[in-house]
Amino acid sequence: MSEPKPSVLFVCVHNAGRSQMAAAFLTHFAGDRVEVRSAGSAPADAVNPAVVAAMAEVGVDISAETPKVLTVEAVRMSDVVITMGCGDTCPVFPGKTYLDWRLTDPAGRGIDAVRPIRDEIARRVRTLIDEIA
Repeated sequence: MSEPKPSVLFVCVHNAGRSQMAAAFLTHFAGDRVEVRSAGSAPADAVNPAVVAAMAEVGVDISAETPKVLTVEAVRMSDVVITMGCGDTCPVFPGKTYLDWRLTDPAGRGIDAVRPIRDEIARRVRTLIDEIA
């Protein structure tokens, strides 16, 4: 019998930038080896267009993604919860791994400002895969 897949939840305030990029990179790099979710404590109406464009530059299409609200169930179902500037809004359950990635918020920024954020997220996601998958 195979090991259960690790599951990761990325959380930021609007689920329109950082958490969307992280979830997309984890899916892109790890494929079906990891279960991936993202959510926001106060989701935006749409994913940041500069984020969509920056991800497209590296061959990752997130144009169909939509921000999702953070739920207790999403946290409960995840092994690793990675927050990105959502403060104390994420529920805490025993036995989960919680990480806080301090990253610049791409909200209101152009693609030139989003690229270094994207690249740092990609680097951190690759490291995460080595640790969990």
